[in-house]
Amino acid sequence: MKLKNPFRTSPVPANTREILALERTRLANERTLLAYIRSSLYLLIGGIAVLQLKDFSTLHSVGYLALVSCVIFLTIGISRFLLLKRKLFKWKKILGEELLEESLNEKEHPKEISEE
Repeated sequence: MKLKNPFRTSPVPANTREILALERTRLANERTLLAYIRSSLYLLIGGIAVLQLKDFSTLHSVGYLALVSCVIFLTIGISRFLLLKRKLFKWKKILGEELLEESLNEKEHPKEISEE
């Protein structure tokens, strides 16, 4: 009876770096979206606060500008997030197909590993 080595791992696919790079890019994309949302919320709060000032009616245009900028920031952030998400999906699909082909080739032609 052969005992399996608990420290032996399965072979790492050749394109592991690319897969991990895509995952890092996806996480960075989410962080960027959250930064856009945070900035737009700050502009919203600032715009509302300036509009609430009764004594400084000349600053109302700054408040409206902040509100318009809030909507623009949010729109840009969401559109950039969705565009990069689509690209990442395509790249991941391509890498997944390569990984699938690699595993099929290994099943057809298994490598002989000598155990010590």
